[in-house]
Amino acid sequence: MTGSTSQPAAVLSGRAVDERRIGRVVVRITYLAVALLVLGVLAMIGAGISPLDAVPTLDAAGLIAAIGGLRPEGVLWLGLMAVIATPIIRVLAAVLAYARISEWRMVAISIAILAVIAAGVVIAVLTES
Repeated sequence: MTGSTSQPAAVLSGRAVDERRIGRVVVRITYLAVALLVLGVLAMIGAGISPLDAVPTLDAAGLIAAIGGLRPEGVLWLGLMAVIATPIIRVLAAVLAYARISEWRMVAISIAILAVIAAGVVIAVLTES
């Protein structure tokens, strides 16, 4: 036992290692997202597109073609999706880390957080006008 906690030292040590790994993944995804957004803005400038122009809507079907063609809107949408995905990936990683050390209450809380996020997405899609 360590300090005033009731957790064995091995569990606490494992949790710290998992937090460092998760942190590194989150930082890498954040760097990737920022790089994609910067590339998208630079592509906009290169294509002569003003940031004040109408914002292109997210077209899931055309997104792959826009990314493959390195069109500014495709790169920007990909960057935005990476920004949105970062906290979700963090919570998914927490589920796995807590399950590994049998912290079932924290697994349940993390899953509840994912359920709230999913409910928000479903409500947004259903109420989209």
